[in-house]
Amino acid sequence: MADLDALRARFAHTLRAAREPGEGPDPAPYADRLLTRWQEPQRHYHTLTHLTAVLDHVDALERYAADPAAVRLAAWFHDAVYLPDRSENEERSARLAERALAEAGVPDARTAEVARLVRLTVTHDPADDDRDGQVLCDADLAILAAPPSAYAAYTAAVRAEYHFVPTDAFRTGRAAVLRQLLDLPRLFRTPYGAAEWEATARYNLRGELELLAS
Repeated sequence: MADLDALRARFAHTLRAAREPGEGPDPAPYADRLLTRWQEPQRHYHTLTHLTAVLDHVDALERYAADPAAVRLAAWFHDAVYLPDRSENEERSARLAERALAEAGVPDARTAEVARLVRLTVTHDPADDDRDGQVLCDADLAILAAPPSAYAAYTAAVRAEYHFVPTDAFRTGRAAVLRQLLDLPRLFRTPYGAAEWEATARYNLRGELELLAS
């Protein structure tokens, strides 16, 4: 069970770090609106547990980021809009970030960077010099390197989110996603992610692909 008070505190700390000292409205209403979104009933994987995991992974990878505050805000917003039957969730999440962060007092340049990072989670393919993008994408994809039981729970939760899709269609679509990931030259771009997560993630992805084909 996610600790809502701890998450509120984390958001407040991040928002204050992202704007000029002493400026901007109270972070609490913004945190509460985001937390409400992350608890919507259609979510089974993209939940507060996923949000917390991504934030924890960003903390672990912080040393590689150029702007850790922007990366953390992007983690908060990257799945803030999530409807499994819609294809534009990342774009709508980015636009939500643009509106909310501008109102919350975050400077324009940093708000634009947060929105760019959210949009990057469509492909999870940051440029070689995109340090912030590498940290966010590695943090978001870290679940792929989970131990077997956690990876199985992840795949079950993804299937639950797409319960309305017939089995054959889901298998086809999911297999396409897995192949797209496996076709990336590297799943993880930070030195830590490449060393600690790459091999296990590829093993998990290939195993799931085999199960889908059986």
